[in-house]
Amino acid sequence: MHISMTELKAALRRCFEATGYYVGNYEDAANMILWLEKHGLDGLKELQSALPYIGDDSSKPLSTVIYEDSTAAVIDSHDRSALNCIAASVDLAHAKALENGIATVTVHNCHNRMFILKALTDCGRRGISVTAYWQNGSQTITEHTAAIKAGERYPSYSEAVTNLTTHIDDKQALTIICSSRVNLASSLQQSQGNYKARHISAEQIQLNKEQSVDDGISIDAELWAEINRIGDGVLVANTERSRQGAGGR
Repeated sequence: MHISMTELKAALRRCFEATGYYVGNYEDAANMILWLEKHGLDGLKELQSALPYIGDDSSKPLSTVIYEDSTAAVIDSHDRSALNCIAASVDLAHAKALENGIATVTVHNCHNRMFILKALTDCGRRGISVTAYWQNGSQTITEHTAAIKAGERYPSYSEAVTNLTTHIDDKQALTIICSSRVNLASSLQQSQGNYKARHISAEQIQLNKEQSVDDGISIDAELWAEINRIGDGVLVANTERSRQGAGGR
């Protein structure tokens, strides 16, 4: 089925608000999904993978900084979806890079990490070069990088299947590197050990957006129904949590 971008954004906002995301969080989550979908990076497919996690996010601890110095931080996201936590981690890396020239933030126990691309793009457009790296899988490992140069409008994205193995501590981890001094750009196409790669350039991502704006959004009818089913929960009477939660992040 075919829907407008406005319809989809409104439905996503209701969906995340109903599952306990606070003001700001549910706006970020909706925008992350829309960004991927508009730029040809399967935002709705990623959402289907995220649905098992978003309903439980409100019962999990908030992200915890377990180490921090002037140029680095290590964060535990306690098995939350990136939709609910990753924007703040990118903001922390951005702030440290502004102050010190370069910063590295490592996030552990974070699901659906593909959604970071919207936050990376916002960072690049604010004049900070940034790249992110993560791995997926247990038997077959895929490596992912996304990068945007300072002042650019669109990132690049690379994915590769590798013969490397991953340590248990590295599962669901993500590394963010920001710099105000050098432009960070990387591609897994040249990484040692990779034997199949997909690379999407910034130019291609821009073209994908132009086409999606013209053509609108196609969505699976069952997924659309599920988004609206979850979102119906926001229409019930205010709970004590919703009355106290406004403005929380």
